[in-house]
Amino acid sequence: MITEDDLKYLRLAGCSDSIIEHSIAVAERALEVADSLSIAVKRDLIKKGAVNHDIGRARTHGLDHFVVGAEIAAELGLEKEVVRIIERHIGAGMPMDEAIAHGLPPKDYIPETPEEVIVSYADNLTHHITAVTFDKSFDNFRSCLGNEHPMLERFIEMHRTVSSWMTANISI
Repeated sequence: MITEDDLKYLRLAGCSDSIIEHSIAVAERALEVADSLSIAVKRDLIKKGAVNHDIGRARTHGLDHFVVGAEIAAELGLEKEVVRIIERHIGAGMPMDEAIAHGLPPKDYIPETPEEVIVSYADNLTHHITAVTFDKSFDNFRSCLGNEHPMLERFIEMHRTVSSWMTANISI
């Protein structure tokens, strides 16, 4: 369950009600995924990272919202692990060469820990407040990015990885 206390950083940053609603939906989806896994994960970290993943949208709705979000989270004193989740939640991750091509700080933004992967994955499977399947999300990415974008392969690999960790059958 997401509490008002869980939302305090989003409110401090000035996120809109729409972003807060989306963040709650992503957190619920991330926790649903976490509860279906055979591997050990830090559930509280997943919850906090998912709730705050779009905190950067308090300042920008641009592609760089994940970079801005990491800055805001650090300024507000969130734990480094949460800052990393925020910084790595974009799509299925972004390697340094793509970040540079988009004018972002030269850094690798690929989710590495299970918690980072789960939050990014849950965000991809949540369109505003609606849970969607991998196939629906993949089709949306392909429509927006084109058939050849390298993120598509990263998203397929992310799906395979998360699916391989699952013991419970949930709708993904």
